[in-house]
Amino acid sequence: MCNSSSISPFLLLALADTRQLQLLHFCLFLGISLAALLANGLIISAGACGQHLHSPMFFFLLNLALSDLGSICTTVPKAMHNSLWGTSHISYSACAAQVFFFLFFISAEYFLLTIMCYDRYVSICKPLHYGTLLGSRACAHMAAAAWASGLLNGLLHTANTFSLPLCQGNALGQFFCEVPQILKLSCSYYKLRELGLIAVSACLVFGCFVFIVFSYVQIFRVVLRIPSEQGRHKAFSTCLPHLAVVSLFVSTGIFSNLKPPSLSSPSLDVAVSVLYSVVPPALNPLIYSLKNQELKETLRKLSGLL
Repeated sequence: MCNSSSISPFLLLALADTRQLQLLHFCLFLGISLAALLANGLIISAGACGQHLHSPMFFFLLNLALSDLGSICTTVPKAMHNSLWGTSHISYSACAAQVFFFLFFISAEYFLLTIMCYDRYVSICKPLHYGTLLGSRACAHMAAAAWASGLLNGLLHTANTFSLPLCQGNALGQFFCEVPQILKLSCSYYKLRELGLIAVSACLVFGCFVFIVFSYVQIFRVVLRIPSEQGRHKAFSTCLPHLAVVSLFVSTGIFSNLKPPSLSSPSLDVAVSVLYSVVPPALNPLIYSLKNQELKETLRKLSGLL
């Protein structure tokens, strides 16, 4: 049995064997990361500069953009570095930092998406109480709770995972440091504690998912009662971007963690991980801006100033 601190560095999964494919992966990651940085940067600038965008929905969207930037900046730069230089090493401390920040930002994003669902629910199902239930102080408290929950989740899992002794080598089957991959290197007796913590987190995630589903059932029931077609279209247009983002985030995350072992393969694991950790930060701003005229107008003005 080897103590975890004695195994350094970890070996990340190589995305390709040939130099040409390594450079291709570097270019793909570079393009996606630049698109995410530009798009989320514009969302943040629009939320900060557009006076008419200072509403609860845009406040949460600004926080979502920050979490997207954080998550993609946690995983992609190291993957790009390894693809460019043909290496697969990551130090023990860098791996721990990557696990913590990824869990922090991805957990905060999920909680923010749950809060944004509550925003849509109140807006459509309880419009007369919108100003009371989603005042500036309430929004600030909910956003702070989402970030604090993400921070706590990241700290607990990182501290617990990296306190485990590793006895199965140091090769990770993923292009970034991920808790399930590190647990595969640990002795079965010692990882029961982390598995218990994962079960608690899974229950919390499932609770948020049930809340999202319940909220949208209520939203659709109210929207379908709207007599005018224009009113129904307007109500649906405010919900569809959020529903699309949640569906992409949840479906890829669930498939990545709950797919049967018979479907598991290094190439499929990497593809699914890219879908839930790299692609959403680049797509989220596009999805939200497509259906929102105020946001599109502000982004058009900002683009003209650049």
